[in-house]
Amino acid sequence: MLNQPLRIVFLDSETLGPHTQLQAFSFPHELVCYTKSTEAEAIERCKTADIIISNKAPVSAAVIAAAPKLRLVAVAATGYNNVDLHACKTRDIAVCNVRNYAEHTVPEHTLALIFALRRSIFAYHQSVARGRWQEAQQFCYFDYPIRDLAGSTLGIVGSGALGQSVAKLARGLGMKVQFAARKGSNAADEGKVSFETMLRTSDIISLHCPLTPETTNLLTATEFSMMDKRPLVINTARGGLICENDLADALRSGQISGAGVDVTTPEPPRDDNVLFSLMDLPNFIFTPHVAWASQEAVQALADQVVGNVDAFVAGNARNLVTV
Repeated sequence: MLNQPLRIVFLDSETLGPHTQLQAFSFPHELVCYTKSTEAEAIERCKTADIIISNKAPVSAAVIAAAPKLRLVAVAATGYNNVDLHACKTRDIAVCNVRNYAEHTVPEHTLALIFALRRSIFAYHQSVARGRWQEAQQFCYFDYPIRDLAGSTLGIVGSGALGQSVAKLARGLGMKVQFAARKGSNAADEGKVSFETMLRTSDIISLHCPLTPETTNLLTATEFSMMDKRPLVINTARGGLICENDLADALRSGQISGAGVDVTTPEPPRDDNVLFSLMDLPNFIFTPHVAWASQEAVQALADQVVGNVDAFVAGNARNLVTV
């Protein structure tokens, strides 16, 4: 592969933000960066690519078919649902992703959402801005519920690095943590409770699992109806894990006591996305897929992408994704 410089095409370099430095690759190469790419643009841009780097830009079967020299797709993320793995496997094209770079930033964002909702911080901030404190004519007022985290039960879906890091932070705050077994499994995995038990007994539910055919619409009206303790629901994983219309209904009806959402389907959300109708609610917080995006984490991600590509070219492929 090193007889001539390898052509590396980065389809959506803008996703790494303005403060991230992409380190030099260790082999002769030509790097071409595009801020963003549609599928049609990717087809044209990757025709002579040996290596594609993509965070969220589509690397579809059509893109792969148009790139006869392609040998590696380096995903600049942990999730790889933007890549057609079957098409890559047919062509013997390797796919690698980044791992464990967000073990601080995503859990911290998750806990920030939990704190803000559990203590109604955003609701009180907005009410102060409206002049409510002056109206109260006393040192404080009690318009919104405030609950301690200590002693509450956190249900976590996904027991990988991010789920474990959230659990560690939660235990440090005095919370009881329970991991859910796979939805629909006959018996709870060792050390886990059944998915249904987690729904019924959690004060807070946080999602940290990948989006797969099995986890799509993991939470729908059926699951919300089983949440006996009216929990907070937090999603910093993937939008498709929750049926957004059912989430909106559950929040408005009081089946859940609040929701913090950092991800949608698609991204960015369309103007008619039902979540926009919740923006005025005091118990809903909507952030634009930034849980992963601390400066430290994004730089670590970029460094790992370069390391993954270097390792592949050197014949020591790592972090490979398989079908």
